[in-house]
Amino acid sequence: MGSSTYDRAWHEAHELALPPDLVASPLAVRPYDLRHSALSTWLNAGVDPTEVAERAGNSVEVLMTRYAKCLYGRQALANRRIDALLDEYG
Repeated sequence: MGSSTYDRAWHEAHELALPPDLVASPLAVRPYDLRHSALSTWLNAGVDPTEVAERAGNSVEVLMTRYAKCLYGRQALANRRIDALLDEYG
């Protein structure tokens, strides 16, 4: 299938699947955006970056360069995890 056919089908599906306010947003404008969202979600969930990279077929370096910047609002969680680990060492 040619890329123009794929692109047209994607945009038609995008318009059918999302409410009008989201169609106008940058959400899932390209199929690649779904991959980006999935990998960022896995990282946000605390999945080990090595595991995420392996599943994505990327190196950890590529993963962290492209996706780690999407880890917003995670500082409090990181601090709790660090504190819990340090508490274990007593």
